[in-house]
Amino acid sequence: MKRHEFLRELHKVSANRNYLEIGVNDGRSLTLSRVPSIAIDPAFKVVSELRCDVHLVKATSDDFFARDNPLQHLKGGRHPLRNLRRGRSPIGYWRRTTLDLSFIDGMHLFEFALRDFMNVEKYSDWGSVIVLDDMLPRSVDEAARDRHTNAWTGDVFKITEVLARYRPDLVTVQVDTAPTGQLVVFGADPNNRVLHDKYDEIMAEYKIPDPQKVPEAILERAGAVRPEALLEAGFWRPLTQARNRGLPRSVGWEPLRKALQQVGVSR
Repeated sequence: MKRHEFLRELHKVSANRNYLEIGVNDGRSLTLSRVPSIAIDPAFKVVSELRCDVHLVKATSDDFFARDNPLQHLKGGRHPLRNLRRGRSPIGYWRRTTLDLSFIDGMHLFEFALRDFMNVEKYSDWGSVIVLDDMLPRSVDEAARDRHTNAWTGDVFKITEVLARYRPDLVTVQVDTAPTGQLVVFGADPNNRVLHDKYDEIMAEYKIPDPQKVPEAILERAGAVRPEALLEAGFWRPLTQARNRGLPRSVGWEPLRKALQQVGVSR
């Protein structure tokens, strides 16, 4: 299954009410959305027909997330919660926008992809689905920071190891899509500060010059699941129902984690 086929089906099974995309390029992935969307790219050149209510942002993702209320375009964007019965002042009362589905396919360098994940997680919740593209390079050359091949993933594959090491509370699923695989992340926690606090430490260890040390397990896709197996899993309907009802993490997260383990996820 190719990456855009997987993403198309992910839109369906996740029943997402909104969508955020980092790295628009020509719009091939954005054209799959049918819900209120935000798409970020400093140099997009959309040639595909878009079929959603979309806010196209010509900016870097760092600059976008530095804005005040960056998700205001989405339905339910931050706004005062008025107590109409008592007529109290709305000052200080805000409703938080939560992203249902996010697709990160921006700059193919580890530090950018990590910051993109950190920014997206701030607006996600345990029931959100976060997808990172190009996570399974097929060769060391393809995984180079300094691009010298036609197909290029860069060193974003390191995200998998970093999340396993610093964020064991998350569930990460490597997906064997063509051509260069994806990583799906469940269990986001917007209040977790570990990656922010450890960012400099992570950069010092993982941001290294070429050639990159790509683990054999990555090159061989040893831990990757079939995309069909993930899409056909039985947890999607309970997940979307719990998400739409606004169930707290304390109620919904552990059942989802156990259901993911049945798909063959290691953690």
